[in-house]
Amino acid sequence: MLNSSLRALASALAQRQVSSVELTRAYLARIERLNPRLNAFVTVDPEASLAQARAADQRLARSEAGPLTGIPVAHKDIFCAKGWRTTCGSKMLANFVAPYDAHVVERLNAAGMVSLGKTNMDEFAMGSSNETSHFGPVRNPWALDRVPGGSSGGSACAVAARLAPAATGTDTGGSIRQPAALCGISGLKPTYGLVSRYGMIAFASSLDQGGPMARSAEDLALLLNAMAGFDPRDSTSLEREPEDYTRHLDNPLEGVRLGLPREYFAEGVAPEVARTVEQAVAVFRELGCETVEVSLPNMELSVPVYYVLAPAEASSNLARYDGVRYGYRTPQYRDLLDMYMKTRAEGFGAEVKRRILIGTYVLSHGYYDAYYLQAQKLRRLIAQDFRRAFERCDLLLGPTSPTTAFPLGSRLSDPVQMYLSDIFTIAVNLAGLPGLSIPAGFDAEGLPVGLQIIGNYFAEARMLNAAHQYQRLTDWHQRVPPGIEEG
Repeated sequence: MLNSSLRALASALAQRQVSSVELTRAYLARIERLNPRLNAFVTVDPEASLAQARAADQRLARSEAGPLTGIPVAHKDIFCAKGWRTTCGSKMLANFVAPYDAHVVERLNAAGMVSLGKTNMDEFAMGSSNETSHFGPVRNPWALDRVPGGSSGGSACAVAARLAPAATGTDTGGSIRQPAALCGISGLKPTYGLVSRYGMIAFASSLDQGGPMARSAEDLALLLNAMAGFDPRDSTSLEREPEDYTRHLDNPLEGVRLGLPREYFAEGVAPEVARTVEQAVAVFRELGCETVEVSLPNMELSVPVYYVLAPAEASSNLARYDGVRYGYRTPQYRDLLDMYMKTRAEGFGAEVKRRILIGTYVLSHGYYDAYYLQAQKLRRLIAQDFRRAFERCDLLLGPTSPTTAFPLGSRLSDPVQMYLSDIFTIAVNLAGLPGLSIPAGFDAEGLPVGLQIIGNYFAEARMLNAAHQYQRLTDWHQRVPPGIEEG
């Protein structure tokens, strides 16, 4: 069962080959056994999970089940879940219990999925390696001395290590796609506004987007069917007719035009990553795709633009953590101002403080026009580059990350090097486009390489079709980290 697709699990549940309670217990047992060395989960509540599983079994018995009913899922600890500790990987919220469900959690609960627990993440989603978490780093199941990527590293690790068949994640600058690539799973960042941000603890509101993480494109399509939908509580949620994201999965790719941005195949990409991506492109050609070279000339500006805009929004969003109403409060203080200062100094980690300082600086009087306003203008140019590229092609293809998983601790002292881990993913968020990462092979050390597929706005079904057809010819998404199966 541990290597079954979501569709296969749904079939087994429907045919009473296994119950949701049995399936949930199997995953909880693996979490108990393997999590101490992986650190993928920060909160597990077996009683709550099994109660949901029993309710799912009752729905199955009444023949009221949907395609996801009874299937376990892990939630990134950035999503509020009623009655569950929701920490955002931080000391500031280490003991916060959410009083309501995020929209994503609501939707998956309504679909009958069973919450296994909350997964580890970089503090307030700020990081590319899952090393800034207050609860310690997550370890990559393919090599325990390597990072899993971030900030959704706990979710990626959980799926790769078969601690969960699926997970939720969020993507602000690549935080679903990059850990998916480094852990050898599939991850989708939808079009901005397609999945509600209600109840998703904010980092950078114009960039944040929730999405699914699973083993295959087919699994992602099933999850997105449940997650996507209009939510009036989120002012950026898009009101669109519901889609079935599985509808194009089996379409042939004959004549599909794939754009290969020259900037994604330039210097800075590890040779083995570049070679693996080129081999994946060859598979798509076998499937009947045409390839065309395109250019995204302003892509090199995406990292500096992102690290002006995202910290600026973070500076504003994180102002609410002052120790007054909820979250951490310093135990000793003289007056209200002293409490504010000590609470934030003690409650935030180094990377979060760094970004708050940068964001406050670029928004300050005298620097707003020079930095923040200029970054917004460049953001528009980056989006226009994608628009021109999609006039010549249907989808864009390239590496998700310039390297495979790097050693734990190797980039913590060099923030710029860490930020460059997301050089191929950030532009997608700045433009609000959908992006998808799927496994495409391994390097000489046995570490996964991710292939990124980028689509135009609302092209999720077409992207998932391309990924599914690729996965029908390859088995990279079915590979299991050595030693994990025996667990």
